[in-house]
Amino acid sequence: MTRWIVVAGLLALAALASLTVGVRDMSLDAYLQAVTAYDPQNPAHVTLMAIRIPRLCAGLVAGAALGVAGVLMQSVTRNPLADPGLLGVNAGAAFALLVGSTLLGRADEAALALLAFPGAAMAAAAVFALGGGLRGDVGPVRLTLAGAALNALLLSLVTAIVLIRQDSLDIFRFWVAGSLSQAVARPVAEMAAVAGLGGVLALFLAPGIEALSLGGALSRGLGTRPGRVQAGALVAVTLTTGAAVAVAGPIAFLGLMVPPLARMIAGHRLRAELVMAAMLGATVLLLADTLGRVVMAPSEVRAGIMTALLGGPVFLVIARRLRPGAGAA
Repeated sequence: MTRWIVVAGLLALAALASLTVGVRDMSLDAYLQAVTAYDPQNPAHVTLMAIRIPRLCAGLVAGAALGVAGVLMQSVTRNPLADPGLLGVNAGAAFALLVGSTLLGRADEAALALLAFPGAAMAAAAVFALGGGLRGDVGPVRLTLAGAALNALLLSLVTAIVLIRQDSLDIFRFWVAGSLSQAVARPVAEMAAVAGLGGVLALFLAPGIEALSLGGALSRGLGTRPGRVQAGALVAVTLTTGAAVAVAGPIAFLGLMVPPLARMIAGHRLRAELVMAAMLGATVLLLADTLGRVVMAPSEVRAGIMTALLGGPVFLVIARRLRPGAGAA
């Protein structure tokens, strides 16, 4: 219980830092005044209410969603190096967004962000089919290889579009590295509901996913239907990752860093891991976003770049410790 309280306290501190720390530092009193007696002529009030609070909400939604998606990915594939990008879900969302913005323009950023879902869903469905899901013979290795192949294909198509259509380069710059800077233009409330639905589905599927770790034959003997559980997990990953990409773009390595920490703190109980990963994911993303605002002030380093800088060493450490045949517990 103490560990949970500590993590909750870190999340609260990260949220407070997100509101008060930046190019223009603000006191907690200024925040309270903005909430209780908002003055549209006060620059500090406008900054807090129109920029930092939407940014905080977007960070909470995207961070929690990616933490849950990372735990699901590593549990289903039994691969500690897995994250939402492994199955091509991020690439599918980015591809759909780039194609849609190239064809439709950028008149409505909120509507454009919704294109992340069909792209992520089609990528997840394609990986499930290529991995043998339609035959009921899907396996972690096959699923991982199918995702890596589809990810490479989609990224190649994205590169081809950028080379052919130079006007899509500015759009690509945003979607190649995630950021919370455009949170006010994103459908954060709607995506919070979608991410919550994905989280509830993940909690419902947790016992079945834990049974899958025992092996296909034994899990079937316990009454689990592996194909349905894996398909449901892909739906949950699509909902959570799609929501995160819709509000923040692709955030690198967050789904890789958070699950081992959640497992270390919450233990090897999947439902507890999922809740802890949501808290840790939001904490890490908010801290990365806040650090990116001050490390090169007045310029800003995008949150996706900051998480990549943090996640790169974590990836190397996990890869060095990984032994052949080892998987996520």
